[in-house]
Amino acid sequence: MNPVYFASDFHLGVDAHSRSRDREQTIVRWLDFAAKEGAGEIFLVGDLFDFWFEYRSVVPRGFVRLLGKIAEICDSGIPVRVFTGNHDMWMFGYLEEELGVTIYRKPVTRTFGDQTFFIGHGDGLGPGDRGYKLLKVVFSNPLCQWLFARLHPGFSFSIAQYWSGKSRLANPETGTFLGPQNEWLLQFAESHIKNHDVDFFVFGHRHLPIDYLLSNQHSRYINLGEWLNYNSYAVFDGNSLTIKFFESDNPYLYSNHLPDLPSTTR
Repeated sequence: MNPVYFASDFHLGVDAHSRSRDREQTIVRWLDFAAKEGAGEIFLVGDLFDFWFEYRSVVPRGFVRLLGKIAEICDSGIPVRVFTGNHDMWMFGYLEEELGVTIYRKPVTRTFGDQTFFIGHGDGLGPGDRGYKLLKVVFSNPLCQWLFARLHPGFSFSIAQYWSGKSRLANPETGTFLGPQNEWLLQFAESHIKNHDVDFFVFGHRHLPIDYLLSNQHSRYINLGEWLNYNSYAVFDGNSLTIKFFESDNPYLYSNHLPDLPSTTR
């Protein structure tokens, strides 16, 4: 089978280890690389943008290089699957209509070869984060979205960018593995395998590259990390799923079963 590529948490629109514009250009090169390597599908698993809201006739400024490259890849016949994240949950129809992507707002189960994948951004899953789960219900409410759309874009975007920054500042431990009892997505995966046969759980949201063998000694929890610091992604070649790093000077992976860091750059 053709390889399947996964990446998440680009957070375009905010500067970090690299400027947003430079990061966007790196992501475009990675998409080119995946296409040239014969990608069968490309999954972008949430938080592509640090903030995104679609008015009926207005979308956020910028990101034309990324959007153009995604459209080009879709036009070439390679499906691009985009998941909404907690920073860009207000995607409506623009990316589907203009670029040709498929949008997912909830996790999906897919089979590649003989392996079963559970794929989603990861926000709101697991036992904790009750405050965010309540907030997500509010933000997903059509009335809330309609009211927000009544605000002028200049005002509404400034509010959203402020809260986006607060969100990052409130999570200083994103770069540290917290242990199996405190990693909510790992806890979700352990609970899920009690009743479902899943080979790979593939999530974003956590901002830390993780490859964790679950308690059944078969299933694996994969966190894709992010592109603010690591430029991490995963590729499934039909036999194995591997976390890799693209043009990265800061590769890092937490794993409970791999003896060494896997491939660091392409």
